[in-house]
Formats: sequence, structure tokens, C-alpha cells
Amino acid sequence: MLTLFYFILFIVSILLIAIQPWQLLYKYSDAVAYILQRVFKYRVKVTRNNLKLAFPEKSEEEIQNLENSVYKNLADISVEALKGFSMLNRQVKARHKIVNPELLDKYYRNGQSIIGVAGHINNWEWGAMSAGLQLKHYPIAIYKPMSNKLIDWFMKWNRSVRGTMLCPTSSTFETFQQYQTATCLYILVADQSPSDLTKAHWINFFGQETACIHGPEKYAKLYNYPVFFIDIQRIKRGFYEIEISPLAENPATLKEGELTQKYMQKLEEVIRKNPECWLWTHRRWKRKKTSHPSESN
Repeated sequence: MLTLFYFILFIVSILLIAIQPWQLLYKYSDAVAYILQRVFKYRVKVTRNNLKLAFPEKSEEEIQNLENSVYKNLADISVEALKGFSMLNRQVKARHKIVNPELLDKYYRNGQSIIGVAGHINNWEWGAMSAGLQLKHYPIAIYKPMSNKLIDWFMKWNRSVRGTMLCPTSSTFETFQQYQTATCLYILVADQSPSDLTKAHWINFFGQETACIHGPEKYAKLYNYPVFFIDIQRIKRGFYEIEISPLAENPATLKEGELTQKYMQKLEEVIRKNPECWLWTHRRWKRKKTSHPSESN
């Protein structure tokens, strides 16, 4: 019963957000940001500690200002995610525009699948909608399923009608195997902390020893699919431009951990330009390599 109740509440929230004009929507977002940060203090200690680790050169005032912007970004993404379910395809393409889709055309003509790696930067949620509307490759987004099966079903349906398939992380291997003969774009948001440290690649990220998931590199090398970085930048509230750039043409020729290093370096470069746009609320550096002497790159 609770599953159904939360699903109904979810649908009602989408309907309420759907009828709100964008200008009013961001008034709600400002209120959500204030409540998350000031009232509930949602992960404030984690966020502040992450910012201090990443930017030791910044003053307390600068860290506080950056923290405020982080919560504004988080709130915008949250309300935009709900708004996205009711957006028309033309709105998605206008508000989440891929500026250089032609970069991938030659791979499509050759029938070659590719891998796109992104980060939790700006509105990554709309990427699962916009890719299927703007690219020739068949997009398959690897994601972590929602605990509520009805909400999870709705999300998969909403993305599929816009041309993108959602694949749970637990079925990643089977999905790559199943679609070997298709021309796909596998989308992986790869900046989260890995659950299995024995397989992690350890990379210096913002001056910290950072455990990185091995999946993107594993599949890129296994199938030798070219890898591209997906850079999502906010132009203004509710409008984003996505630029695709190559990371590796022949991943199978790279040394172990080299592709992950390239990805994390590019990710840090992008974050430093607009640090408030990354998801700083997660405990990205909760584990240290020195605590696991048996692990290696």
C-alpha cells in the first residue's frame, strides 16, 4: 500500500509542477534550497567538508557562498526533474540542447557503438530524455533503479517514449552483450563512489585519493567502443547546452586505469569552471586507499 501511496503522491507532484510557469517554478526552487540548507540542514556538514577539501585556498566566506550556490543548484535540478516528465519534446530539445551531435555521425554511419560518460553536473536528469531526441545512436542509460517499483516503471516508460532505454546497473554486462549488433550510445554517470573497492581505480581528484568505479573503463576496453565526455553546462536557469568531446578513440590500447584518469581529469576541469554545479552533498571521499593496502590501480 505504501508503494502505491508514494506513487500517487509522485504523480500528483508531477501534475502540480506541470501546470506551473517556469518563473514561478524557480520561486519554489529558491524556497526548497532554503529549506534543505537552513531548516533540514540536509548533508550540510558533508557538503561543507567536501568543499573545504577540494578548495583549501578559499576563505570561510567563499566556502559559505559556494555552499549556498550548491543548494540552489540542487533545488533547481530537483524541481526541473519533476517538470521534465511533462515537458514536450520540442521543449526538451530547446532546453537541453546538444551543440555538436554531428561529432558522433561517422560512428553511426560505421555502425559503431560508443560510450558517453558524464558527471552529476547541472541537470544530468534531462540527459536521458534529450539524447534520444537529438542523436542518431540508440541511447541506453545505465542507472540505479528506484526502490519504489511503480515510480521506477514510470521513469523507464517516460524515457522510452523519448527514445532512451534505461538499464539497471545490475544488468550492465547483459545489456552490452545483448546489444552488440546494434548501434548504441551507452550513457554512464560515472562519478559516484564504487561499492566494491577491490575493483576500484584510485585517482587523484581535487588533491584527494579517490576511489572510482571501474565499469566505464571495463566495458570500453572489452568492446573497444570509443569514449566521449558529456559536458552539461547551464546557460541560464532551465536552459542547458551539452558539448561532447572525445576521451579515447581506441580504449583497448590504453593502460589499466588510464581511461579513468582521463575521465576524472576532464571532470575536475569542468567542475572547477563552475564548482557550484556539481553534486557536493555526497560523501565522495569517505574511503581512503591507505585503509585498503591490498587494493591497487
